[in-house]
Formats: sequence, C-alpha cells, structure tokens
Amino acid sequence: MIGILLMAYGTPASLDQVEAYYTHIRRGKPPTPELLAELIGRYEAIGGVSPLNGITYGQADALEQALMAQPARPGETYKVYVGMKHCAPFIGDVMDQMAQDGFKEIICAVLAPHYSTMSVAVYMREAREAAAKWPGLNVRYVRQWHLEPAFLDALETRIADVRTMFTDEQRASLKMVFSAHSLPERILAAGDPYPEQLLETSRALADRLGIRDWQFGWQSAGRTSEPWLGPDILTVLDDLGAQGYKAALSCPIGFVADHLEVLYDLDIEATKHAHDLGMAYRRTPSLNVDPGLVEALRHAIVTCPEEVETPSEVSAR
Repeated sequence: MIGILLMAYGTPASLDQVEAYYTHIRRGKPPTPELLAELIGRYEAIGGVSPLNGITYGQADALEQALMAQPARPGETYKVYVGMKHCAPFIGDVMDQMAQDGFKEIICAVLAPHYSTMSVAVYMREAREAAAKWPGLNVRYVRQWHLEPAFLDALETRIADVRTMFTDEQRASLKMVFSAHSLPERILAAGDPYPEQLLETSRALADRLGIRDWQFGWQSAGRTSEPWLGPDILTVLDDLGAQGYKAALSCPIGFVADHLEVLYDLDIEATKHAHDLGMAYRRTPSLNVDPGLVEALRHAIVTCPEEVETPSEVSAR
C-alpha cells in the first residue's frame, strides 16, 4: 500500500481559533488587535468560518477513490492522509502517523498547482524534516501539476460557462483576468518558477478558448514592509475601468478551493470594487471536488518520478 500525504494550507475551524492560526502564519508573532479584528471581520463576512477544511477532506476522499480505481500498477492500493500547514493536523505530525502506520512508500502532493520556493517547497521541506526521523521511508514529491490536462479541462469549462452569463454588450467589452496569491517580489531575483508557471496555465487556457484579450493580476498580498508581486487585481480593475472596459471575468487559477482569499478578496472586495467602477464582474466557480481536479491530482501522483532537488531547494533546507 502506498501512502499519499495531501498537503493543504488549512483554516481555523471557528472564530476563537483565528488568533492562534494568524499567529502561526506570522511565525509566532501575534497580530495586533487591529489586524486580528480585521481578519475576524472578513471571516464573519463570509459566514463565520471558511469551508476550506471540509473541502480539503472531500478532495482527499475523492482522490483516494480515484487512485484505487486507477492505480499506477494493477493491484496497487492507496490511503490518503491530509496534513495542514497552519492548523492541526500539521504536516509533520501526519508524516509521523503515516510512518507509525507502517507505510514505507509515501508520495506527497500539495493542493497548489504552481511551484514556488516560498509555497510548495515549504510544504515539501516540512514533510522531509519529519520523514528524516524515520529511516527506510521512500518519499516522493509532486512538484507541480499546473498543466495537467484534466486541470485545464475543468477550468476551461468553467470559463466558457461563465462567459455566457454576460450580455452580448458586456462580452464585446470584456477582459479575462487570471489571478493567484501574490508573493514577495524577491522571488524574481531568485529565478523562482512561480510567475512563469502561472502564465503557462493562463496562456494554455486562453489558447484553448481563443481568448486574446486577457491579463494576469495578483491578489491577497501579505501585509509586510517588503514589496509584493503586482499589479493587484483591484488595480487591474481600476485600469480596465479607465480603459473603458464594461466587464471583467475573473479566474483565480492559483486557488483550487473556496476559502477566504476567494470568498472575500474576490467575491466581496473585488466585486464591490468593480461595481463601484460601473463594471460587470464575475468569477469562475472554484474547482473544489470537481472530477477534473481529482483526476489531475491522481495523474500527477501516479506519474510522480523520483525527486531531483534543485539547488534552491537544497539551500532552503
């Protein structure tokens, strides 16, 4: 049997857990009362809690079923575990549990399609550090899956469906905007593949759909003193309004589930911003437990090669 460690960001299960969660994200530094109140207000605006954890476990269940139905080799069996980055069960604890459960072969995958040394590599490092305590483990890592055909198929269908929801007049003056979570600008100097992989997904989708009028925007930047990748999606909307566009179709390709950065940053904040500019704005539905997402993960896992570390990954350890 092969163990699958499906790694995800995690979210607080209740408003009382928000402070501890936010402190963990900030590497042990508690948020100011003002920052905490603002974050709690965002959770309250989307209904009190994020659905992310429930969706993550649904994705894990669907993935296990898909792997059992279509294994890498006949007769191979799988068990999928979930490890979270910022809330329990933490990645390291779950790796320990898998080792204690007797797994000798483990494949790790992150619920983020695009690789970055500041995102996916961090999950991988936590899994590696835990695995190092258990001699004899054979652990492999899915680095990225942003061009998996099933992933692109699922997004293509959503974009096509949402485009039909605009009026003819709006479609005649519509900009396609792809987005993902911003990261600090310093990744550019390091040659991080994250921005280019996001553009690869964007180009692939635009080509499939024959969309020529599109651009990429960033969202959900952290509140730190250093500059983050831009332009932010709100700035993109400002520019589109100034250019006379009547509509914008948003596809957050860097996110595979509904959570705060989608349900608040896009559905509330960006939607209001576009409305204030007099623009029609719609977002593609999140993939969540879409069969296309599950198939993309399954295929990436069963074709996962033995890992070859890059110098940047080694230096980050």
